Amino acid sequence: MTDQATPAPAGDRLELGDVERRIKAIFIGSIGNLVEWYDFYAYTAFALYFAPAFFPQSDPVVQQLNAAVLFAATFLMRPLGGWLFGYIADRYGRRLSLTLSVVFMCFGSLIIAATPTYASIGLAAPAILAIARVIEGLSLGGEYGASATYLSEVADAKHRGFYSSFQYVTLIGGQLTAIIVLLLLQKVFLTEQELKEWGWRIPFVIGAMLAIFAAVMRRDLHETDAFVAAKKASKATGSIRNLLNYPRELLLVVGLTAGGTAAFYTFTTYMQTFVKLSVGLTADQTTFVIFGSLLFATVLQPLYGAISDKIGRKPLLIFFGLAGTLSTIPILTALKDAKSPFTAFLLICAAWVFVAGYTSINAIVKAELFPTNVRALGVGLPYAITVSLFGGTAPAIALYFKSLGHESWFYYYLSGIIFLSLLIYTTMRDTKHASAMHRHE
Repeated sequence: MTDQATPAPAGDRLELGDVERRIKAIFIGSIGNLVEWYDFYAYTAFALYFAPAFFPQSDPVVQQLNAAVLFAATFLMRPLGGWLFGYIADRYGRRLSLTLSVVFMCFGSLIIAATPTYASIGLAAPAILAIARVIEGLSLGGEYGASATYLSEVADAKHRGFYSSFQYVTLIGGQLTAIIVLLLLQKVFLTEQELKEWGWRIPFVIGAMLAIFAAVMRRDLHETDAFVAAKKASKATGSIRNLLNYPRELLLVVGLTAGGTAAFYTFTTYMQTFVKLSVGLTADQTTFVIFGSLLFATVLQPLYGAISDKIGRKPLLIFFGLAGTLSTIPILTALKDAKSPFTAFLLICAAWVFVAGYTSINAIVKAELFPTNVRALGVGLPYAITVSLFGGTAPAIALYFKSLGHESWFYYYLSGIIFLSLLIYTTMRDTKHASAMHRHE
């Protein structure tokens, strides 16, 4: 059985030889993750400015719905990215996969930055935008599995939860960076009219440049000892057929991801639109509320990761499932009726108190389910499929219910998805105590 614990090598030796090299590897791998997610979320942060350029409608809700549908559509490429880059990571190495994924993101950002508007080329404008987002979706689909695998393999057993939590620290950090760029452009460099006309292209140029920098850094990453050992043992790697030998683990990834990814995209991607269109905050208030709540979420990630190293992964997942099921509807209902930006900020932070129970450790939980030879593929592919179904669609579903005049239906939908994941959390084994991290099959 793949969920049985396998003894670690004597002394649980440091996989990169020493603490300094391990920290450097985690830093470089994490920074690349930040750049990828900055590029991806620049789309959301600046959607309020560029949506009219690509989707000319008189109704701002319709504009945002069109942008959100395209956001969701790009997630359909993530399973393909999860397979492609997972295959590369398991067959040719984590370093190559991580480097190629950030190069793909660079191309996607450059295309968006250079795409003419609807007024210039008509329907070709949103079509080209869709192609760029497909490339970014492909890249991001591969980034998660390779990054989660790399961070889990370079950490020692006693601190895997803490170190792997930096995947979401940098993931959220990418969103924060996008918001910082937005604030600088809004308050310092450009007028609102300039942002709408051409200024929205600037963050995508910045993203492409950062991606090039990250690719150069990742090129010099050390390969993990776990991958090197698996290759020396001549074990089959990167094979879908081999991955299908772990049906229980694949289903576990789907089940434990569904609720968490729906909650994550609700309180990150959708929140910027929600507090502006539903709560009624100004653009400035919206930006500061989202920035503050994401900063709070960033602080929670390593804290919860460290806690999981002490008490296990399962208690945190159950905490997320219970609190999410019971609190989502009250929080979103109260948020819609919030009278001030500070109240909105507190309510979103309250949601993050339980959402972080999933985000901080979900990567390490999945990595601990699979042996080395199929780990990147096992983590990345089912996760990407689940995110495509429940994560990327969350903003579009919420806006669709809003367009029907029944916005509260989405609150119940989200609460129900979290409850389904809770059923998985209560029945699964704690991967901290039943880990496959040292297995090569």
